Amino acid sequence: MPIGLPELGIILLIILLIFGPKRLPGLGKQIGTGMREFKDSITGKDGGEDENAAEPPQLSPATVAAPAPPPAAAAPPEPAAQPEDRPAAGA
Repeated sequence: MPIGLPELGIILLIILLIFGPKRLPGLGKQIGTGMREFKDSITGKDGGEDENAAEPPQLSPATVAAPAPPPAAAAPPEPAAQPEDRPAAGA
């Protein structure tokens, strides 16, 4: 059962009532942009960028830095000072 012209008109009228006439142009632009991005991602287009620019640059062994040394071992924390003048538990 295909959607005919009267059904599309009712759907558009409901959308107009929900979003209002001021927000519809922006909403249409957002939907169009999203559809274009989806289509470009499906077809593999990069949005007009050069295909060679999309590849990461190849690094030669001379430009790769040596791994950083492991951090020095931290000294264990000192125990907290204990007060020696504690009252008796039963007093």
